[in-house]
Amino acid sequence: MKLKSKILIFLLLIVICGMIIPQKFSMPVENGTKRDYNQKSFWYYPWGKSITHKGVDIFAKSGTNVLSSTIGLVIYEGNLKSGGNVVLVLGPKWRLHYYAHLKTIDTKRFSFVRRGEKIGSVGDTGNAAGKPHHLHYSIVTLIPYPWLKDDSRQGWRKMLYLNPIEYLNNAENI
Repeated sequence: MKLKSKILIFLLLIVICGMIIPQKFSMPVENGTKRDYNQKSFWYYPWGKSITHKGVDIFAKSGTNVLSSTIGLVIYEGNLKSGGNVVLVLGPKWRLHYYAHLKTIDTKRFSFVRRGEKIGSVGDTGNAAGKPHHLHYSIVTLIPYPWLKDDSRQGWRKMLYLNPIEYLNNAENI
């Protein structure tokens, strides 16, 4: 077997393994409830510079613990212009979980986090400065779902951005 074939098989096995890891999901804001976020805020238009809101804002007091919603690997923690203090976790099914506007970051890059583990606290950093404290939470799939595409503004991006409200409404701790 040629080296290229072996590499391709190895990569395929990695992708398959990532897809079969079960995704147990929990609310990423400690003691958060369905009353803390707007059921219709995902894909809301118009929404500032991003044009369309590709996540959900979960409102809470400043400093409330932000918990990892799934198991995963922290692939980024730091500061971004719009998101402020952010954490990005690669979770099961090759999905990226994006936590933004954090007051504090309590995890390190390339660390493994458990579901329910503290990764930061609710804040108002980035483009949330001066607005009510909240966690902006998004889920992005690395494997596109073409059947989710529609004719809405930026609707082609729905292949990549999954509706976190569907996961929140079915979370184990809500």
